[in-house]
Amino acid sequence: MFSSQSRSFQHTTMYQPLNKENLFTKYSRIAGVVAAYWVISILTVFVNKALLSGLQLDAPLFVTWFQVLTSSSICFIMSCLGKRYPQVITFPEGNPFDRDTFRKVVPLSILFTAMIATNNLCLKYVGVAFYYVGRSLTTVFNVILTYLLLGQKTSSKACLCCVLIIAGFWIGVDQESLTESFSLIGTVFGVLGSLSLSLYSIYTKRTLPHVNQQVWLLSYYNNVYSAVLFIPLMIVNGEVQEVLNYKHLLEPWFWGVMTIGGVCGFAIGFVTTLQIKVTSPLTHNISGTAKACAQTVIASSWYQESKSFLWWTSNVVVLLGSAFYTRVKQVEMDQTHREQMSSQKV
Repeated sequence: MFSSQSRSFQHTTMYQPLNKENLFTKYSRIAGVVAAYWVISILTVFVNKALLSGLQLDAPLFVTWFQVLTSSSICFIMSCLGKRYPQVITFPEGNPFDRDTFRKVVPLSILFTAMIATNNLCLKYVGVAFYYVGRSLTTVFNVILTYLLLGQKTSSKACLCCVLIIAGFWIGVDQESLTESFSLIGTVFGVLGSLSLSLYSIYTKRTLPHVNQQVWLLSYYNNVYSAVLFIPLMIVNGEVQEVLNYKHLLEPWFWGVMTIGGVCGFAIGFVTTLQIKVTSPLTHNISGTAKACAQTVIASSWYQESKSFLWWTSNVVVLLGSAFYTRVKQVEMDQTHREQMSSQKV
């Protein structure tokens, strides 16, 4: 008996440090990825705001086009390197110029183009501090469109969370309208951005099977097709002449900051996917909500904006509504999973 206990103790002491080390490594990696997501996401918003509002260049679609062109170029380079050095770089194989692929993916790419265009147009006209509230109706549109397009009903608890989000959005718009930074067109673009993001999320699930569930491959295709779709939009919006007449067009620093914006656009897609991979979609949503709170505080301090108590209340209401919605959906998914498991056992 003593010998058995002794062996058990030796086994525990032998492997315990290793388990602790592995657990520490795992949590360190998760913390590093979450931190990278926060830094890159917040940095991308500020960089985009500077590009869209600080360059004295009234060509938001051109700025967005250059970002998707940069992302598609990086994906193309990674695809080529992945074929030549598969042991070093892994990138799913695919050809965006395949006719069948184009036919199946381009409808989603149209939504992708609308989503990033409206998001950047919203950011151009509204302040960074108000940006989150201005685009906070994504969850509400998800519930509405999921019912209209897929016929899936949402629980009353989740609907109450949506009511909370709408209330926070309404209070935020009302309070922002009292400030000099308020932009009605920017707010409208924020609502359209939320709508297009919801549609994009729904149709992404339908399109992923056509690319073997490869998220990176779908991102590659979307950026390539979007780079083409933006060209007629820029022409119609009169941005080609605006860019050609831009006084700093041939300055190296201009293309330098534009490239930084493009790399940030690619990086945010990478770290978002990585955060979901090392954590979970639920943790990603929680992290995104907390990041939005930090982003609002940082923006208010950076731009030295003085906001009213009700303005801050609107942010808290939207954040709480989003957090509660995420929690309600997580509990419902766990319950559905347990019911499926119990029915299989029976």
